[in-house]
Amino acid sequence: MTLESTISGSWYPGTANGIRALCDKWEASRKGAASPSEAPNVLVLPHAGWAYSGETAWEAVRAVRGARFRRVVVLAPSHRAWIENRLVAPEADAVSTPFGAIAIDRDWLDRLALLAPVTRSNRIHAAEHSAQIEYPLLQVALGAGFSIVPLVMGSFGNDQMGMCVRALSRLVDAETLLVISSDFTHYGDDFSYTPYGKGGGADVRKQVAAADAEAFSFMAKCDADGFAAFIKRTGATICGHVPIEMALRAFPKGSRLVQGKYATSGDGSADYSRFVCYLAATACVKWNAAAEAVLSASDRAYLLRVARTSMERAVRSYSSSASVPSSPVPQDAPKATLAKMGAFVTLNDKASGALRGCIGEILPMRPLVEAVAARAVDAARRDPRFTPVSERELGEIRVEVSALTPPRRVASWRDIVLGRDGMTLEKDGCFAVFLPQVAPEQGWDLPTTLSYLSQKAGLPADAWKAGATFETFQAEVFHE
Repeated sequence: MTLESTISGSWYPGTANGIRALCDKWEASRKGAASPSEAPNVLVLPHAGWAYSGETAWEAVRAVRGARFRRVVVLAPSHRAWIENRLVAPEADAVSTPFGAIAIDRDWLDRLALLAPVTRSNRIHAAEHSAQIEYPLLQVALGAGFSIVPLVMGSFGNDQMGMCVRALSRLVDAETLLVISSDFTHYGDDFSYTPYGKGGGADVRKQVAAADAEAFSFMAKCDADGFAAFIKRTGATICGHVPIEMALRAFPKGSRLVQGKYATSGDGSADYSRFVCYLAATACVKWNAAAEAVLSASDRAYLLRVARTSMERAVRSYSSSASVPSSPVPQDAPKATLAKMGAFVTLNDKASGALRGCIGEILPMRPLVEAVAARAVDAARRDPRFTPVSERELGEIRVEVSALTPPRRVASWRDIVLGRDGMTLEKDGCFAVFLPQVAPEQGWDLPTTLSYLSQKAGLPADAWKAGATFETFQAEVFHE
């Protein structure tokens, strides 16, 4: 199914020739300005009708002409639907413009949905212009060789924002162009925003431009906290402030945005009693070249089969007193499962949910599939808290796999986020670890969790309060 454009012919020309003619006109006005030596992989684009913001958007889009991106991810705000704590993608397989259809990258979107709250709605996308308005400009610049992932959003709590940020930082790569769709200050009574008066003179525009420049100063140095604080302090009517903040938090440290053209809808008439501001920007972001693998549904199913098979072979060999041969990495292992990652295998009783064994390794020392196979054997046979799993129990056990991101040292226990982070505690030569799912499953708060973690390490319950060091990691957790 293809989601047809609902703004073609009104917000922008309704024919391919009309679109190209307008882009050619904007390009001619640039008077032969050279393209950058390196194509940016991040664009900040306005999303008003092209009569108002098109030329501003083109200044950034022209910088990616001829670039070979495999996909474009568009982060766009919702103007008409109330959306909370989720990213909304289309249900359709493609979106359309007068140039034809752009396929949605379903595989990338499915991977995103494994890590972040994603729902799908054609209705929301059909009614929303902020993503649609960018499609034809991208087709002019990139041709027909890319897919797209349009994501419309509203407000987020800290935890859900963090999930989306981590997902983007893991999934966006060198083959991805990230587009952040946002207009800047909306000024006038219609927008309930007139801090500089209602007279509509040039002085109002000057003050609004200064405020937008201050907002962009935080964006330029990728200061997400500063940008969010600016929005909260000033009440600035930057409609895409949530997509902007999300992107800033996902960027690798040291990234910078470069501002391009700035204009307003009132510049033609010089009437600044009611106007909207538009800003274009670009960035060349160095996404983590060694990004952690993200497992698709088929990858997860494969690893669960590996864990189950390894466990059953080990149990049956144990029951017959035969040795368990080592298992080489299977030749049919999916690429994502060959990445070096830590892993835990957890065995639970299907009926009661009671733990039956759990063994793992935190550090990424070997291919994930190899770690899963080995730790499934250990969980079944070598967890010192339990007797070895018997052959008659095999059908009663549910297998769970946790694939881990590399552990990172945190300054204190206060930096641990329950439900998101797995954690390690180390003190006086004693060590213990909890997977991210432990605290939520038990209903513990953070102090309670740390008390149990201290006791697991063989320390007093309050040992976490002073002298302990902590590391955190995240996990993709999936089970049969």
